[in-house]
Amino acid sequence: MKSDISPSPLSLQRPELLAPAGNWDCAKAAVENGADAIYFGLDRFNARMRAQNFTEADLPQLMTFLHRRGVKGYVTVNTLIFPKELAEAQQYLRTIIAAGVDAVIVQDIGICRLIRHLSPDFPIHASTQMTITSAAGVEFAKSLGCQLVVLARECSLQEINKIQQQIALQETSLPLEVFVHGALCVAYSGQCLTSEALGGRSANRGECAQACRMPYDLIADGEVVNLKERKYLLSPQDLAGLDVLPDLVKSGVTCLKIEGRLKAPEYVANVTRVYRQALDGVMTELERPSNQEHYNLEMAFSRGLYTGWFGGINNQELVHARFGKKRGVYLGEVTRIHNEQVTVKLEAPLKPGDGIVFDCGHPEAKEEGGRVYAVVHKGKETILTFGRNDLNLRQVHIGDRIWKTSDPELDKQLRQSFAGENPQFQRPIDLEIYGEVGQALIAIARDQFGNIVQIESAISLVEAHTKPLDTDRLQEQFGRLGNTPFCLGTLTNHLIGAIMLPVSELNRMRREIVAQLEELRSQPKRWQLLSNISFQDLLPSSSPSSPSSPSLIVLVRNLKQLQAALKAGVETLYCEFEDPRAYREAVQLVRQPRQQSPVPTIWVAPPRITKPGENWILQQIRTCEADGYLIRNYDQLQFFAADRCIGDFSLNVANPLTADYFQQRFGLERLTASYDLNISQLQDLLTSCPPQWFEVTIHQHIPMFHMEHCVFCAFLSTGTDYTNCGRPCEKQEVKLKDRVGTEHVLKADVGCRNTVFNGTAQTGAEYVQRLIELGLRHFRIEFVNEIPEQVTKTIHRYRQLLQGEITGSQLWRELKLQNQLGVTRGPMGVSVLRS
Repeated sequence: MKSDISPSPLSLQRPELLAPAGNWDCAKAAVENGADAIYFGLDRFNARMRAQNFTEADLPQLMTFLHRRGVKGYVTVNTLIFPKELAEAQQYLRTIIAAGVDAVIVQDIGICRLIRHLSPDFPIHASTQMTITSAAGVEFAKSLGCQLVVLARECSLQEINKIQQQIALQETSLPLEVFVHGALCVAYSGQCLTSEALGGRSANRGECAQACRMPYDLIADGEVVNLKERKYLLSPQDLAGLDVLPDLVKSGVTCLKIEGRLKAPEYVANVTRVYRQALDGVMTELERPSNQEHYNLEMAFSRGLYTGWFGGINNQELVHARFGKKRGVYLGEVTRIHNEQVTVKLEAPLKPGDGIVFDCGHPEAKEEGGRVYAVVHKGKETILTFGRNDLNLRQVHIGDRIWKTSDPELDKQLRQSFAGENPQFQRPIDLEIYGEVGQALIAIARDQFGNIVQIESAISLVEAHTKPLDTDRLQEQFGRLGNTPFCLGTLTNHLIGAIMLPVSELNRMRREIVAQLEELRSQPKRWQLLSNISFQDLLPSSSPSSPSSPSLIVLVRNLKQLQAALKAGVETLYCEFEDPRAYREAVQLVRQPRQQSPVPTIWVAPPRITKPGENWILQQIRTCEADGYLIRNYDQLQFFAADRCIGDFSLNVANPLTADYFQQRFGLERLTASYDLNISQLQDLLTSCPPQWFEVTIHQHIPMFHMEHCVFCAFLSTGTDYTNCGRPCEKQEVKLKDRVGTEHVLKADVGCRNTVFNGTAQTGAEYVQRLIELGLRHFRIEFVNEIPEQVTKTIHRYRQLLQGEITGSQLWRELKLQNQLGVTRGPMGVSVLRS
């Protein structure tokens, strides 16, 4: 397979094709099928800890292999880093930089600072885990020293184009990368706390448990909604950007990324090859993909393929909800079962040896399936026969869907594409040939990366009486590049006169060109790496904390809860309402004359996500004239820069380098510690920074999924988005019931984004005394849908706790009695209680 070297008719930039590699076979599969770059994790600090991954010891050999083949290698360091891990992370980064890796993909803001401190020029790519959805996010990444931004998967083509326009106008342009194919997280990457809340496996630490792929019941106003076979309400179809490739190229994105570091090498080979060929086709003729390419992608891995959010929001299409696991190619429905044979009207090709599965609408149960023994076509129908005792046809029903899950012939082709040691995918080199009688023949070779070699013949050129060296003969001899990483691109003949050189000498020159180019390519990148500096240079200096008493902050989500909190005498109030227009009334309520002294302060929360064209929401929020704002993202850091601001948990502050950046650069009054920290890590954070910088949430229903997908619209309406859904979110109280019976609260915000709050409230009451001793003074409790009486009682108990009148375990027992449900230990060393 050769790289397409034809020029683009539209002078469009050809995006880099970036493929995943969970192991050596995957790396080879990506390279031999046309990837321009691969991304991979090592054995620590990467967001796919379940992948086989590479080791630090593999790096020199891997990078030599990749560079020799003209492929870049990016290492993922895309998790949050905790305080005690900074020394280890520093050594790890030094190893990566010294190995000549082409870039790292990073989530943690403190780690971006550390990399730039260690090396002024080593490239940093801002991970999709940074949740960048706007020009302000790109500007933020640039200020950190990032060279490229991976946008959130939720960005549409229209939004990508808008971001490109805005960053060009503001002169904050960075190259943009987007995911083009693979599994879609239902939640915004970097904002998913589900695995953390339900099982102590943090997605921000590479341990996602895929709760989005599980079945849920939809409960509206206390009643289970009959959705028939639709149970997988949070499981999106897989992303396939194949059909919008021309639009992605026109948008000017620099890199197209394939998801799949947990997938097999056959998947990597298949998907990389499809996108390589399609992308080359787009660059030459802007042609549309074929049915064969769609077939290959569905066979690679498919929960259903869809263009994701590229075309904008369509809540009826994104999640079909019928299954959350791999299916493959749809073949049709069973029309008859007779004599151990199954009849179907085939909608896709099928041959003996292919594997199929029968889908009766219950993917959670054991499904019948196996290899097809014989395929007989009779008119419009096809009769399938299976091996004796291969499957129980009594479990197969007329109307069952049939999916093709395995194609051994395709798998064999894919394995052959990366088998053996000889290169199968070649990249072009351009040659210039010079010479005249009596002189040496000179060949100058260049590759796509600027490597250049000059080889001279050991024999002088002589006059040719027959068969002189013309362009065709030069192309024939220098084009014999089989079993090398190269193919001949352009050859420019500058020879003067009719001259000749023995074929053996031309062959020697060709071999020397290959050897020297390979040697040049395999030299490790020499990034600057400063030796006499350390992460400790970036640590904040400690400052004495004022001896104040602990204060209770209460976050409420409706006006009735606010009134209850005011009556309870709470001095610091946060409001997060679904409709920000209600903030004005909330502010007026708090500022009504009352006996309370001091007068309470009210802070209001904008939505978690801000996309292009949504600043009107922030403007509307500011008109309420609250005392300050709870900052959730990069746009809000910019927009509310002149106001009093507190950083919320979504900023992912997990170490002192990140905390210091937000404190010093943006002047935030306080920061909410990351919800990924357990008590030990939280103590480390409080002892590595001035504790007065922080507040800690000690009672809450963890916001598990925060997502663009609107469950209200998808399953309680026939609409596609807010323009035609009838707004069921404003009329019904909705919960999602999981497999163990917990009912999780579902809320929509003003941008129609949904949050699933854990139905189980979590309390850190037992650790409050220890945190007070460490100097922490600001403790937050949050309510979701509690009634005013519950709000009043909970505030009272936490106030007693902060004043030392009751212990954490007493509070825990008290709330247990109040809720009359069992209490279990929380995943991260905190207690939880059901409500």
